[in-house]
Amino acid sequence: MDLSKIQDPSILKDMTTNQLEELAGEVRQFLIENLATTGGHLGANLGVVELTLALHKVYKSPEDRFLWDVGHQSYIHKILTGRGDQFESLRQYKGLCGFPKRNESEHDIWETGHSSTSLSGAMGMAIARDLKKENHSILPIIGDGALTGGMALEALNHIGHEKKNVTVILNDNEMSIAKNVGALHGALGRMRSAGKYNRAKEDLEWLLKKIPAVGGKLAQAAERLKDSMKYFVVPGMFFEELGFTYYGPVDGHDFHDLMENLNYAKKTNGPVIVHVMTQKGKGYHPAETDVKDKWHGVGPYKIESGEKIKPVNAPPAWSQVVSDALAKEARTDDRIVAVTPAMILGSKLDKFGEEFPDRLYDVGIAEQHATTMSAGLATQGMKPFLAIYSTFLQRGYDQVIHDVARQNLNVIFGIDRSGLVGADGETHQGVFDVAFMRSVPNMVITMPKDENEAQHLVHTAVQYNDGPIAIRYPRGNAKGVETDAEARTIPIGSWEVLKEGTDAVILTFGTTIDMAIEASERLEKDGRSVRVVNARFIKPLDDAMLHDIMKKDLPILTVEEAVLQGGFGSSVLEFAEEHDYTSQSVKRMGVPDRFIEHGSVSKLWEEIGLTTENIVSHMKKLLPNKQQRA
Repeated sequence: MDLSKIQDPSILKDMTTNQLEELAGEVRQFLIENLATTGGHLGANLGVVELTLALHKVYKSPEDRFLWDVGHQSYIHKILTGRGDQFESLRQYKGLCGFPKRNESEHDIWETGHSSTSLSGAMGMAIARDLKKENHSILPIIGDGALTGGMALEALNHIGHEKKNVTVILNDNEMSIAKNVGALHGALGRMRSAGKYNRAKEDLEWLLKKIPAVGGKLAQAAERLKDSMKYFVVPGMFFEELGFTYYGPVDGHDFHDLMENLNYAKKTNGPVIVHVMTQKGKGYHPAETDVKDKWHGVGPYKIESGEKIKPVNAPPAWSQVVSDALAKEARTDDRIVAVTPAMILGSKLDKFGEEFPDRLYDVGIAEQHATTMSAGLATQGMKPFLAIYSTFLQRGYDQVIHDVARQNLNVIFGIDRSGLVGADGETHQGVFDVAFMRSVPNMVITMPKDENEAQHLVHTAVQYNDGPIAIRYPRGNAKGVETDAEARTIPIGSWEVLKEGTDAVILTFGTTIDMAIEASERLEKDGRSVRVVNARFIKPLDDAMLHDIMKKDLPILTVEEAVLQGGFGSSVLEFAEEHDYTSQSVKRMGVPDRFIEHGSVSKLWEEIGLTTENIVSHMKKLLPNKQQRA
C-alpha cells in the first residue's frame, strides 16, 4: 500500500487481521526509511504500530477523541490521517510537526510535547461531552513513564471519582509488570479481559446466598477472601481501587488480543484502563536491542547498520561539558549529588552515574518532586545539582519559588537545552527560563560563552553558599576551545569585555556572542567602534559596568536567545529607570512574544531576526549621526 496516499483511517474498517499485519510491516518500513533521513522519535513509534492501527479500526477519529500523551508516538496516527505524504518534511522548518498539532489535522484533538497531560485534558473533554449530552469515546494514550508524573495520578483520581466514561490506553513498554508476576498474572489477565471474572464472582455470590442460614455469612466471608486475594493475584488492583475497570495485560503486537479488549472497553460504562504491553523499537534490530534508550529520539542514521550520522570531530555536547565539570568537582567534594527527572542520557549524566552510583538520582518524570527533593538535600548541607531541561523546569516553577528560593537554599540548577532547540519545536524551546527565573528573589542566573567558562561557572556554583544558582547551557555541541587545567571561581555578577569600543555597547551572553562580535567587526569597517560585553551573569547584573556605560551615555543593544518580555534586556531597562538614567538609549533583540515552531536553529534565528545583519542594522539606527572615520 502507498502510505503517502492514505487520507482517512476509515480504510482500516474492512481490513482482516492478516491485512492489518501486512500494513503494520509496511508502516514500520516506512518509518525506518523516512526517519533515517529526517531523524525523529523512532523507538516510541515502532512500538505502537499495531496499537495505533487497532485503535483506529475499533474507534472512529475525530468523532472519538484520541489524546496522545507526550505525542512523540503519534507518527502512525499522522500517516493514517492523511499526512504520510509530508514525512519528508518531518521536524523540518515549515514542515510536519513531530508532535500532535491542532492546525495540522482535525484528528489532532490535543497538542502535547510534555508528558502526563493527556488524562487531565481527557477529563475536561469528558465533562464537556456530558454537559453537551454528546456520545463519543475519549481515549488518552499514555505511557508507563508518563504515568509517573504527579499530574497524571491526580487526573486518574478525579476520573475514577467522577466515574466518567474515559478509556485510558496504558502503553507499557517496560515489560516489568509481566516479568515480575509471571504466568499466573497473564492467565488471570486474560480471564479478566474476557469479561469472565465479574460473572464468576456474581454467580458465586448468588449461589452462596441461596444456602439456608449460613449462606449470607459465607458470602460475606468469600467477599473478604476475594478482596484480599485480588491484591495478590489480580492485575490492575491499583486502578480498580481508583474506580477503573481494568483490562489486561494485553499483547500490544497481537491484533486479535488488542481488538478483543478494545471492543470490551468500548462497551464498558465508566472509567476503563486497557493495559497494553508493547516493545519499544519493535521491528528494527538496533532499536529493539537498545538498552539505554538511544533510539528514543534520533538524528539521521544508516538503515543497514543503525550507525548514527554525526559530524566528524565535533566538539562535545554542552550537556557533556557541564556533566564532566560536575564530575570533576564531585571527586573532591562529597556534598555534590546529581538529580534529574528521567533525563540521565539527555543531560549526559550516565558517566557521572557510573563513577558516583550513590550520588545520582533519576526520579522519573516528576519535575516538581525533583526540585523539592533537591531543596531537601540542600537543607542537610548537600550540594544538589538538578540537571533539567529549560522547557521542563517550567513544570517545577512553584517548587523553585516556594521550596528553594524562599528558603534561600544552595541548589544548583543546570538548565539544559536553554534557548532555541530546533526540531522539537514550540513545546521544547527553552526561551522562557530567563524571564521566569529572573523574577525570583535570591536567584543567581548565569550562562557560559564556551566550555572553559562553563567549567569555571560550575566550580563557582559549587563554591557559592548564599542561595540558589542557575547555569544555563544550550542544546548541541560546544565550541571546541581548550579548557584550563584547574577551574577557578568567577565573581558573582561580573561581566567581561570581549571587544573594546567607544561609541556604543552590545550586551549579550551565551549563544549570541559570536554574532555580536561579528557585527562589531563589520561596524568597525564602517567607522563605528562598538564594545561587546559578555554579560555572563544575567542576574545579578554587573552594576559597576552598567553605571560606567550609562554615565557616558553610550547607546546599548541587548541581544538574547530568550523571550524579550521580562528578559535580560528588560533588566537593563529597569536598571536605567531605577538609577534615573532617563536619556539612556536601550534597544533590545531577542525572541518575540509568540511561540516559535520547529526547524533548524539557524532558520529560526532568521525568522525572528536574531542575526548579525540585524545587530548591524540596529546599531546603525542607534548611531545615525556617527561620521565615518578616515
